[in-house]
Amino acid sequence: MRRALGNGEVSGSGRSRVWVLLSGLVVGGLLVVLVGRAGTGAGEGMLSRLAGALLGRPTRMDVSAPAVVERIRQLSRLETVDYSIDKIVEGERHSLLLPNFLVGDKMLLVAHGEVIAGVDLSQLKDGDVAVNGDAVRVKLPKAEVLTTRIDNQRTKVYSRTTGVLVAADPDLETEVRKAAEEQIAQAAVTDGILEKAGANARGSISALLKGLGFKTVVVH
Repeated sequence: MRRALGNGEVSGSGRSRVWVLLSGLVVGGLLVVLVGRAGTGAGEGMLSRLAGALLGRPTRMDVSAPAVVERIRQLSRLETVDYSIDKIVEGERHSLLLPNFLVGDKMLLVAHGEVIAGVDLSQLKDGDVAVNGDAVRVKLPKAEVLTTRIDNQRTKVYSRTTGVLVAADPDLETEVRKAAEEQIAQAAVTDGILEKAGANARGSISALLKGLGFKTVVVH
């Protein structure tokens, strides 16, 4: 038996309609407030998130091939390996006619150098990226030595010997330091710095692409 409603009583269906109406008013009020703040970054972000939640339209990122190329290029020079080494380098001046104890000039330099290797991603071409749905394939530029430098504070002249008839050549140390820099770079390459730099770069780019939402990522 259904009970008759007294004065001031509201049926269950009536209460549901009231709640729907109130919810609509609240949401509408929030939208009005956020639209009013749309000129600020915070307002735009909140509005976008709220609209996405209410309308079921989450924000989508552009993962087309050109967009992926641009995103990778923004990393510019990707430094992935930092290599340090000490090297003893010898340089000398000598005469074909007179003995070294008269006109010779000899130096031993203990050089501490640093080599940084990585990939110059600005060289990435449009054709190096292929996107197929949620799969992407990227061909990176070859790893290279990006920087070689001598640490002057940790580089010392170990010994210097000059002939009794000549003064020390002021250019000899500059030439020995330059030779040390070249030898340090070559030593790093011999020790496999480029292979390590390439592997680290592939790992970094793979992580970036997976962060963009790709399920299948191949970087070589």
